[in-house]
Amino acid sequence: MIERRLNIENEEESIFLFGARQTGKTTFLLDKYPDAIFVDLLETDLLDRYRKKPALLREAYQNQPEGSLIIIDEIQQVPELLNEVHWLITRKHLRFILCGSSARKLRREGVNTLGGRAIPYFMYPLVSAEIPDFDLDRAVRNGMLPRHYLKKDATSLLKAYVGVYLKEEIQAESLVRNLANFSRFLEIAAITDGEMVNYQNIASDCGVSANTVKEYFQILEDSLLGFTVPAYTKQKKRRLVQSPRFYLFDVGVTNYLLGRTKLLPGTPEYGHAFEHFIMQEIVAYLGYSNSAAKLSYWRTYTQIEVDAVLGDAQVAIDIKSAAEVQNKHLKGLKAFKEEHPEARLIIVSQDRISRISQGIEHLYASDFLKKLWNGEIV
Repeated sequence: MIERRLNIENEEESIFLFGARQTGKTTFLLDKYPDAIFVDLLETDLLDRYRKKPALLREAYQNQPEGSLIIIDEIQQVPELLNEVHWLITRKHLRFILCGSSARKLRREGVNTLGGRAIPYFMYPLVSAEIPDFDLDRAVRNGMLPRHYLKKDATSLLKAYVGVYLKEEIQAESLVRNLANFSRFLEIAAITDGEMVNYQNIASDCGVSANTVKEYFQILEDSLLGFTVPAYTKQKKRRLVQSPRFYLFDVGVTNYLLGRTKLLPGTPEYGHAFEHFIMQEIVAYLGYSNSAAKLSYWRTYTQIEVDAVLGDAQVAIDIKSAAEVQNKHLKGLKAFKEEHPEARLIIVSQDRISRISQGIEHLYASDFLKKLWNGEIV
């Protein structure tokens, strides 16, 4: 059993627990709360009954003892149940964990969001600190969804995952009118993974409007299948770009969409996947640690860049898959240092000799990950 880093601190409060499909939310909850009442909306007969009559929830559980815990899985399937949940929390003092793979339906106008009575938590794919004998190359290749990481070759599972996502998260919930257009967009989004978002260019490639592309990106974020990294915009000497970068939520999904089935260290494809994985770990750490440090990236109009900036330029991190760090790899961090002389500078790489050189911390990827999850980076 893998012990997850998610720490639910408010044991007496109701919560929303969100996370993409197959990140392990249900397994985590069943293991942590074996005595809770579990309502599984993936059971089609139960789902159909609650859709027809949400009040069944109140009728079923209003006589439970005060403080009883009820877990509702896939709550986004029946947002109307939140009215009943609200009543049971306020009138009967029951506690709920409301689990879902998409926040989109819960954000629409008219849906009861419980008025702050439920605290939001998020579950990410697996992280390196959760896995004994962690295999970096496997993570970069397969991604970090539990079933995928644990397989030697996750290609068939990734194929099924993307297919299920398109069918269940997009088509079944009628989030887009034209699934073929969205499928094409998803491929383009993977190609531009980790790059600056240009809505107009992507729209031209997909044959849809720029506004539609913006909506598609929002669907990915609301479905927790992608995240945006904003540009660091506080200018001093150099003019900075303002466009955000977008990453799909798991590097394995990106690999599958791009056909990156044979990733070899030293290739550009491996370098892109390696960068994505490290960014994925940083995002998960900031989320699980409830850190106040904001994540951004830094790029000048002369194309000098740093992959990750934490906080108000407190830490700058560049990510290279090189087996030996050379001066050319330090260009971005050195330029950043000229703008922000107090910043801590880190280059993460496959160079096995961790050291400090020219005021820059050179950290082998495994050493960086250990420091990150020990709270020694931010």
